[in-house]
Amino acid sequence: MTFQTITNLDLHNKTVLLRADLNVPVQSSKVTDTTRIDRLKPTIDHLRKAGAKVLILSHFGRPEGERNPQMSLAFLTPVLQECWGVDVSFIPECIGPSAESGAKNLQPGQIALLENVRFHKGEEANDPYFTQQLAKLGDIYVNDAFSAAHRAHASTEGLAHLLPSAAGLLMQAELEALDKALGNPQKPVCAITGGSKISTKLSVLKNLIDKVDILVLGGAMANTFLFAQGADVGGSMYEASMADEARSIMSYAESRGCKIIVPADSVCVAEIKPDAPFKIIDSKAIPPDMRAIDVGPATIVEVTNLLDTCRTVVWNGPMGVFEIKPFDAGTNALAKAVAERTKSGKLVSIAGGGDTVAALENAGVADDISYISTAGGAFLEWLEGKTLPGVAALLKQSKAA
Repeated sequence: MTFQTITNLDLHNKTVLLRADLNVPVQSSKVTDTTRIDRLKPTIDHLRKAGAKVLILSHFGRPEGERNPQMSLAFLTPVLQECWGVDVSFIPECIGPSAESGAKNLQPGQIALLENVRFHKGEEANDPYFTQQLAKLGDIYVNDAFSAAHRAHASTEGLAHLLPSAAGLLMQAELEALDKALGNPQKPVCAITGGSKISTKLSVLKNLIDKVDILVLGGAMANTFLFAQGADVGGSMYEASMADEARSIMSYAESRGCKIIVPADSVCVAEIKPDAPFKIIDSKAIPPDMRAIDVGPATIVEVTNLLDTCRTVVWNGPMGVFEIKPFDAGTNALAKAVAERTKSGKLVSIAGGGDTVAALENAGVADDISYISTAGGAFLEWLEGKTLPGVAALLKQSKAA
């Protein structure tokens, strides 16, 4: 992938429209996780040091094109100031006279946050007029919102066609990490993927089979594959209607030389609750009154040994019900195995997806993974092999330049 980055541009005294993703989790008017804000800091620091005037564009929630005070970005300015250590002003509109006046008054090194772009229907519609109104505010467009790059919206895709454009440092890091994962990875490649349903990850599984050497399945999704093989999965969650699809996927994997691993043994309970009594049972012979909720020790040993044969790991989805202890043990053990091999230089590891990040943090190894994507939907669509409009627009700009 070839794309322009902010390190290639003369930014001095230029007004930069920076598309960020500040759609952060909030509870009782408090930001509960500043990860996305923290990861923007390198780009903010670079733009300020280069003497740019920075106008930040973002969405927050789903206001459906209507002004909704509960979804205003105004509350974020003190949070941004604390995380970035700089002054951030707020402009109560993202287009029109108020926004244009605010942009005109910015000085080099200063930062202003514009109001929620989704207060306008033209944002999600990628409306040309709305996009032009945004473009009037700046000289350069910088996209640092990979997590919104799967949306062809005015501020994520449209602006790249109207202004000189570049990737921010976070977008650059995401794209380079993903390229190392599946674009041009060190082989062999192992994908670890969990989740509850095959039906929601069909495209992901099919694309991964084309790209990886080993596909490790966990969670309820693995039960469906076991059921499709004729196993007794007891009271475990599975999708009986997807058995034919699972057999088709296994057949396709065999034809592509991709080895699929399903749990050899499972941690099983009669009732899902914290500290419930459990048994380690062969995954193909689970009694009707028991359900699998985690991978067992034999599976952990098998997958850990396979990791020693690999150079790259892509992880999306936990191996079981990791939210309930002690049934996070399987996910934790494999996460630690990946982290240890990453730290020793044996593996390049890339992870993404909300549950995945939470699971790796629960295991205490998030800092030891090569790269953790901040994206949810965009990461999954990338795993599916889809073209992300926000990325494609940057690549097109780079070719035009």
